[in-house]
Amino acid sequence: MIELILMPMLAGIGLAIASGPLGAFVVWRRMAYFGDTLAHSALLGVGLSLAFELHTSLGIAIVCCFSALILSASEKFSMISTDSLLGILSHSTLALGIVILGLMSTRVDISSYLFGDILTVTLFEVTIITSICLACLCLILFFWRALITMLVDQELAQVEGCHVGKLKLLIVLLLAMIISVSIKIVGVLLITALLIIPAASARKLSSSPEAMAITASFVGVLSVITGLFGSMFFDSPAGPSIVLSSALFFILITLFNNLKSPEK
Repeated sequence: MIELILMPMLAGIGLAIASGPLGAFVVWRRMAYFGDTLAHSALLGVGLSLAFELHTSLGIAIVCCFSALILSASEKFSMISTDSLLGILSHSTLALGIVILGLMSTRVDISSYLFGDILTVTLFEVTIITSICLACLCLILFFWRALITMLVDQELAQVEGCHVGKLKLLIVLLLAMIISVSIKIVGVLLITALLIIPAASARKLSSSPEAMAITASFVGVLSVITGLFGSMFFDSPAGPSIVLSSALFFILITLFNNLKSPEK
């Protein structure tokens, strides 16, 4: 059984480690809906990559990054509210992606893109996923102090010489890249949960930003491992099993905190 889930586990662990600190930023900046929008636009990337015979990961990355740039620019130049724009872009790109896939001459398994198909990942895909996750993690670590300063006080960050606009753009582009490689693992509809739930769990156990980022990665790794073994034992879909495992950890951590500090 170990041989069957070795590649999926390597891919999932790599994603979980990189998603920990990035998910913390998503929670801190309240970007959950933003992440959903990018995840939904990924399905359009799937459709376009199949239509133009591109590698799926490349097509998803291009569309996600383009959507991230549009959303980032909309904060300054949009004539409608950000929530409205997120809703419009999220559902329109999801619908367009489904339509394009439905019009393909060859049959396309849409469910594998909606809910992931981690058990079929190849060594090449694992290499791509881990490489991109490692690059994203290195960028987060390199700009960590500036990003934390921006979250605390944007004016203070500017005084210290940080380019706030570029830092915000960095976060959304990193989010787009992580989402683009996550589709194979948990799918379009569940990727945001893999970012948010471990970070939300870590928030209850951590006293500093660094501790929260590390704990979020740890919870994510545990979720991947238990989710994969659970899917093999119960013969359930792997991607949703990983998310359910993460949700179970969140519930247990919440109960533990409540029992430990009943006065709160």
